[in-house]
Amino acid sequence: MDEIVNKVAQSGLETIDLEGFYPNGDIVTFDMKDHLFMGLILKEKDFRAALQTYDWEQYRGKNVGLICSVDAVIPLWAYMLVMTYLEPIANYAAFGDADFIYKTLYLKNLAAIDVSAYEDKRIVIKGCGDKRVGEVAYAEITRLLRPVAKSIMYGEPCSTVPVYKKKS
Repeated sequence: MDEIVNKVAQSGLETIDLEGFYPNGDIVTFDMKDHLFMGLILKEKDFRAALQTYDWEQYRGKNVGLICSVDAVIPLWAYMLVMTYLEPIANYAAFGDADFIYKTLYLKNLAAIDVSAYEDKRIVIKGCGDKRVGEVAYAEITRLLRPVAKSIMYGEPCSTVPVYKKKS
């Protein structure tokens, strides 16, 4: 009887699972509209007083997107002021909606990869999983690895779609 050979294991492929770089923690938003007079007008004295008595602890350890969901004219310093409260409490805070925060954190996590570890390697970017990875992560991992990788594929080691192959 012939011996069963695991050709996938012998192929020298390196698999990267982008779920491992998934942003940690809850993503919530802080909406400026909730702190405006009649939901439209920023009164500086009232705004500053409201921020001083606001329960910022609800954002402790969370990823916070700073938004304004109404069409109001808000001075730029007001966003800066809110950030002075969020920055020491939140895990991460930035101007943008939850989707922007998710993408920013994904990019930040991917930026920490030591791409030199993938020099001249054949890489498979895992395609299926339990979490929503999204286009931003697939595009970014390709951008990061293309200069160093021998080849980049998408899918599973037993069934891949070629994406890039270094020309000899």
